[in-house]
Amino acid sequence: MRNGDDLEGFDGEASSASMISAASSPYQPTTEPVSQRRGLGGLRCDLDYLRGTLGRLKLAEVLLALTAFICIETIMECSPCEGLYFFEFVSCSALVVTGALLLLFSLNLHTRIPQINWNLTDLVNTGLSTFFFFIASVVLAALNHKTGAEIAAVVFGFLAMAVYAVNTFLAVKKWRMSSRQQSSRQTSDYIRARTESREVVHRPEIQRLDA
Repeated sequence: MRNGDDLEGFDGEASSASMISAASSPYQPTTEPVSQRRGLGGLRCDLDYLRGTLGRLKLAEVLLALTAFICIETIMECSPCEGLYFFEFVSCSALVVTGALLLLFSLNLHTRIPQINWNLTDLVNTGLSTFFFFIASVVLAALNHKTGAEIAAVVFGFLAMAVYAVNTFLAVKKWRMSSRQQSSRQTSDYIRARTESREVVHRPEIQRLDA
């Protein structure tokens, strides 16, 4: 029969063995927060982006493009209609593209597609929208019939152009900053790789081990 000391030692060994087996078991309970898991359940609104300058500009662009599109859609008669059709196309395109970018940025969905340069994408969208809103507003102002809907569309078109211009300026600064950071990161990686290769050359014992 085992005495008390033997039983205590046996219990200690058993508990140690159970702890080791539990630590080495592949079926570990997950401690990953639910909010960090991938999938639709992990979507959340980035309030910091919406409260920031770029988020507010995006919201203003969507609202101005939507208002301009509604104003142009209320016009029932036109002659000539080319300026009206062009303004309708510009306002609708800006609304759809900017609204999609706002949705991606506010929900952080763009981080799941790192293959796309989103800073450059935003810059191209804002730059083109600025240019086309300017052209469409000038053409509509020159060809309109001085009705209330046409005047309102022209006003909101120029306002949208101004907001897009400010966003373009900020997008250029952000794109340049990200390009500099990427180039400096690549340079540091290149220097580190060159340093490691020189250390291997100057240490023949490493070459013998590799061989």
